[in-house]
Amino acid sequence: MLARLGAWLVRPTPPKLVVGVLVCALFLAVETLLVYPLSRLAPREALAVIFLLGVLVVSTVWRLWLAVVMSFVSAFTFNFFPVAPEGRFTVRDSHDWAELAVFLVVAVLASSVGQLARSRAVEALERHREAQIFIGLTRLMLSTDDMSSVLPEASRRLSHALDLPFADLHLGEVAAGAGRVTFPLRYHARVGTLVVPAGLPDPMVRRLEDRVVPALAMVLRAASDREEMSDSLRASRDELRALVTEQQVLRRVAVLVAQGAPPSDVVAAVAAETAWLLDADATRLMRAEVPGTVTVLAEYSKPGMEPLLGKRLKTSGGATELVLNTGRPAHVDSYEVRAGALAELARREGFHASVGAPIVVEGRMWGALVVLWSRHLPPPSDAESRLAQFTELVATAVANTESQGELKASRARIVFAADEARRSFERDLHDGLQQRLVSLGLELRAAEAMVPSDHDELRARLSQTTEGLSAAFQDLQEITRGLHPAILSQGGLGPALKALARRCPIPVTMDPGPKRRLPSCVEVAAYYVVSEALTNVAKHAQSDEAYVDINIAEDGSGHECLTVSIRDDGVGGADPGLGSGLVGLTDRVEALGGQLQLTSPAGYGTTLVATLPVDVDCTRPPHR
Repeated sequence: MLARLGAWLVRPTPPKLVVGVLVCALFLAVETLLVYPLSRLAPREALAVIFLLGVLVVSTVWRLWLAVVMSFVSAFTFNFFPVAPEGRFTVRDSHDWAELAVFLVVAVLASSVGQLARSRAVEALERHREAQIFIGLTRLMLSTDDMSSVLPEASRRLSHALDLPFADLHLGEVAAGAGRVTFPLRYHARVGTLVVPAGLPDPMVRRLEDRVVPALAMVLRAASDREEMSDSLRASRDELRALVTEQQVLRRVAVLVAQGAPPSDVVAAVAAETAWLLDADATRLMRAEVPGTVTVLAEYSKPGMEPLLGKRLKTSGGATELVLNTGRPAHVDSYEVRAGALAELARREGFHASVGAPIVVEGRMWGALVVLWSRHLPPPSDAESRLAQFTELVATAVANTESQGELKASRARIVFAADEARRSFERDLHDGLQQRLVSLGLELRAAEAMVPSDHDELRARLSQTTEGLSAAFQDLQEITRGLHPAILSQGGLGPALKALARRCPIPVTMDPGPKRRLPSCVEVAAYYVVSEALTNVAKHAQSDEAYVDINIAEDGSGHECLTVSIRDDGVGGADPGLGSGLVGLTDRVEALGGQLQLTSPAGYGTTLVATLPVDVDCTRPPHR
């Protein structure tokens, strides 16, 4: 209660004059009514203090002149009405003048104190309002990433808080004009401007210069710091997002490379991924051919463009020419004035700029990856380095594929050479040694017939030699069949497999499949797969019966494949790593582009499946 009363007494604007006059009259009436009965009990000096209370209140709340009037009226009232024995104010009485002087001094002092308190209160209120408005402005300007978007609202709040017609905030320098003045707001290396009406009172101008302008500059400095920090964080976030995206793209391509995907799949993925990653209109991966030409192996472009896949292009005038000539990444910022076949093609297709990177495989220039844009802007500054990462993956995929091709070709050459050596050895045995043994056997039979009847021992010796020679001939035939069975060359795969089944010590149920002849290398591979499998069944499977199924069907790409399946009901648990037979079969099958799969769970028998392509050229070994 007292605090509110004190605030009301020292408020910046005094109450109206009519209120002051009424308060004076009320104080005089109350003081007179209070002093009159006390005049008989208290001394005169003590009663004067009661009249000083009204003077003190009026002097504190209202202006000085009303306090002076109150002082005179209080002095005359004190002397004329309540206090005896004078009952009047005597001009010659120094005591009366002293009382009047005390009233006036109290009025002046109280008025001065009140005025000072009011000025302090005004300043405190102004500072409080300024603090509130600057808190609001700080929250407003720190709540956005773009200071310029909140300047109108900040200006409105500032003008309302300062009781000004307008107060405009600007982030740049603004010149003073008619009816307005400007105050510079310096924050960091920049200068903003506060624009207010001209002709403001000096106290308001000092207030703006001393308190408002420095506070506004501080708010702008904090908002600028926040904006710069936000921009930096946004840039870092964008860079991190771009890096994560790029790493994801590179990982997808790297997975294809690691899985041994064909180069066509890898280059197609690279073309699509780089176009998406660099926001390009087209991407082309080109293989270097004869000097000055390239072949488009993969491309990715937006709809409506003429495809160039498989076409041979001249390299003049494009980024490809620079890449192939220098062996380093290169860029073309504009095709408008360039001459050459690729430059004309780029203009015809609507491309403005491009970036290319070389694909180097085992030290030789293999080709180039080129990205093109139709917008009239230079390529991204980091496009060359980002492309280089993709070209390294393409080079790895190509090198892996070429190495695998060389390995397969080398394996195939070995298999073909071994088969040819077997076949040649079999022919030499059949045409040479076997015929010689047959001739020797006939000669021995003739010699045995010419022996006289009384030479029984000689005849018996010749008969034993003839039988031994016949047994050796049969052994040689078995060896010849193991090298390269003649029935396979003469009758085909079906009769050869039936012969294997007949010689197998356990029963064999066979479905020989189609009757038509197949390429010789395919028949030889299938024959040896069945022969090795039946040998393993007889030796290790402990099986009562074996089953052989052969059929021809198309694979997913439309090519015919021969599938040879051998299974048994034995003990299972076969391990292809424990013997060299299955390893050799695997090499033979894979050398022809086929696959060999072994399934042998313990206790559930063994199944061996070989898949061989039918469209194989057996006249020569495969090559790169």
